[in-house]
Amino acid sequence: MTFRLADSLPRSVVESLRTQPDAVRQIDRRLDAGLGACWLGREDVASIVQDAILHFDGDRYRLLAWCIMPNHAHVVMEPASGHRLGSIVHSWKSFTANEANKLIGRTGAFWHDDYFDRYMRDEDHLIRTIGYVEQNPVKAGLVDIDSDWRWSSARFRRGL
Repeated sequence: MTFRLADSLPRSVVESLRTQPDAVRQIDRRLDAGLGACWLGREDVASIVQDAILHFDGDRYRLLAWCIMPNHAHVVMEPASGHRLGSIVHSWKSFTANEANKLIGRTGAFWHDDYFDRYMRDEDHLIRTIGYVEQNPVKAGLVDIDSDWRWSSARFRRGL
């Protein structure tokens, strides 16, 4: 799934892209361009989000991969029995928005209301998605090697 900061993409851009055959790819490209305030580019804010994502791993869900970019986050996870994806995402976004806004000294919407999720069709799709998530900072030109990005499962996968 992908969720993004409230100011990461102007509504007019999202609306114009909805009619494109490759809308998801175009939105990802725009997000990677780093539009908006990019609050997640701050170490203290990114740390709040990463800690929240890691907090209930093994309890409410099983994390498979994640990456926190400057204006959006990707998470690949499997909800545990009795836990719904929407509730999990809501708890992450609610907690982190309150904490980040306090830290930054601001009020108002932190996250965009919605999120984008995709069902993994098979093992190959899952492996490609995990690779995409962990390579996102490389693709965006933020680092040369995925494990150099501090806010990603790639660091943990490589034992760093």
